[in-house]
Amino acid sequence: MDAPLSSWPWENFGVFKYVFYGPIVGKVLYEMMNQEEDSKLNLSWWCLNLIILCVLRISLHVVWSSYSNMLFLTRDRKILQQGVDFNQIDKEWNWDNFIILQTLVVFIVCYIFPFLQHLPIWNVKGLIVALILHVGVSEPLYYWFHKKFHGDYLFKNYHSLHHSSSVPTPLTAGNASFMEHIILMMVIGIPIFGTSMMGYGSTSLVYGYVLIFDYLRCLGHCNVEIVPHKWFEAFPFLKYVLYTPTYHNLHRTNKDTNFCLFMPLFDALGNTLNTKSWTLHKTLSSGSGNEARVPDFVFLAHMVDISSAMHVPFVLRSTSSLPYTTRLFFIPCLPFTFIVVMVMWLRSKTFLLSFYNLRDRLHQTWVVPRCGFQYFLPFATNGINKLIEQSILRADKMGVKVISLAALNKNESLNGGGKLFVDKHPNLRVRVVHGNTLTAAVILNEIPQGVNEVFLTGATSKLGRAIALYLCQKKVRVLMLTISTDRFLKIQKEAPLEYQSYLVQITKYQAAQNCKTWIVGKWITPREQSWAPKGTHFHQFVVPPILSFRRDCTYGELAAMRLPEDVEGLGCCEYTMERGVVHACHAGGVVHSLEGWRHHEVGAIDVKRIDLVWEAALKHGLKPVTTCPHNKTD
Repeated sequence: MDAPLSSWPWENFGVFKYVFYGPIVGKVLYEMMNQEEDSKLNLSWWCLNLIILCVLRISLHVVWSSYSNMLFLTRDRKILQQGVDFNQIDKEWNWDNFIILQTLVVFIVCYIFPFLQHLPIWNVKGLIVALILHVGVSEPLYYWFHKKFHGDYLFKNYHSLHHSSSVPTPLTAGNASFMEHIILMMVIGIPIFGTSMMGYGSTSLVYGYVLIFDYLRCLGHCNVEIVPHKWFEAFPFLKYVLYTPTYHNLHRTNKDTNFCLFMPLFDALGNTLNTKSWTLHKTLSSGSGNEARVPDFVFLAHMVDISSAMHVPFVLRSTSSLPYTTRLFFIPCLPFTFIVVMVMWLRSKTFLLSFYNLRDRLHQTWVVPRCGFQYFLPFATNGINKLIEQSILRADKMGVKVISLAALNKNESLNGGGKLFVDKHPNLRVRVVHGNTLTAAVILNEIPQGVNEVFLTGATSKLGRAIALYLCQKKVRVLMLTISTDRFLKIQKEAPLEYQSYLVQITKYQAAQNCKTWIVGKWITPREQSWAPKGTHFHQFVVPPILSFRRDCTYGELAAMRLPEDVEGLGCCEYTMERGVVHACHAGGVVHSLEGWRHHEVGAIDVKRIDLVWEAALKHGLKPVTTCPHNKTD
């Protein structure tokens, strides 16, 4: 049984917890429609201010969270060099509970004490009184309570939740038990309520104090050292009136030190000041002591479209931790996102998006600042290739072992599946990998045993060629849809003589009307799908995936694999993939890195290596995600 007041009253309400804002919003709307013109400051006015303050507070935390997740800006000043995983994100999902609590309490207090509804806009004396109350009452009170919460009983039942987050983030600041936030609400309320009771309160004081309070809380939890050590060298007294993210993080690693709210003065007076606070802060703020690691593996991705460009941790961590889908609240942001994407067109460097650890190896995702449609503009080809080349050379210079090209970054018409860069720079130490060997393996292992005929679109593409050559050697008849006889014959001649008859060129979809296994490598319309017989399963390696038009047929997902269970720090989903699942080409690069292979995987797929790569993936704990329905057993 949980300890009293450890759980939130609305813990199981889900999104319905926001119903608690209903009376406040309702009061505002009612008064707006019914109040008389000469009625000015009243409860509805205060309710409106509460709503505005809630929006500002949530926005403040989200902006801070976005900043801390902008790894391309903050990586060199990160305090803890590890990623935020899905477990922590889920644990902190309801970080905004404290805002609901404080809003409801303030609403009730204003109703009980009507004079609070008529505060002036500004009162300079109130700012001075609030500062005195904060320093003289709130800071020492918080310090005392915080030390008590580190006792065995209180820590186990109340405070351990806050410390359970392995990496502090601005949203971690709000992740605490109900009891803790009741006490924190008292700490934050004393200067405001006390000042108002003395007759010096003001609306600006409420806004200013609450937002500064939240700002400093986010600062301490952001895991990025942004306070310059030169401030403390120029003004030594600042060390005791302003804490830093480094200072706060030392409390998380050594729970018997650094208990202060914002002012280290009280730790100094209480003899709980960590002696490493200032030296470590100087080291981290100068960017010389964060021990930033060189990644072993880099996945070079790109943006898919304008909408999915917002599916990144530095926009909203919560949405990026779920598979991508178009969300209504993103639609109003599309014009602004489009402008940002166009501005990024001018950017001549990739940026770091995310990272995770696997088997003590650092894996990073870099992003080429280009959207999918830009890859099909003839005049953009050279610029995109230049960006990819710069990324490969940068990785080579850093000492990265493997760089894997995603989706359109390895487009055959763009750079020959990466072959262009390997030929241009024959002395590369970094291995360039397109990962399509594992993609082919994933698709081939989805096909049920006993299938003796398949229909293949995109048959002369890099993947289509490999799939056709592999299947024909398994004595599976492959109906290859292509109007180019020359390209078909070129592939057919690659097959051993005794298997060439299993490759059959067709030019119309009607020829596949009796084949129940379709492998789609080129986008097909609902009308073209109509030629498939009932019960057909559509395997696919086409981007974007085809529409699930036929209800009497089944549709496979894009080739993907689930990362091993010992992956650490993974907290965002790769496009539409589920948590912990990556595209097969990404997984192919991971396997290449884990195996320590020293060859480049560019250009045409080596059919002889398909089984080898598949077995290596399974050996390292990667698992296939999708299975053809015909392969499932009861």
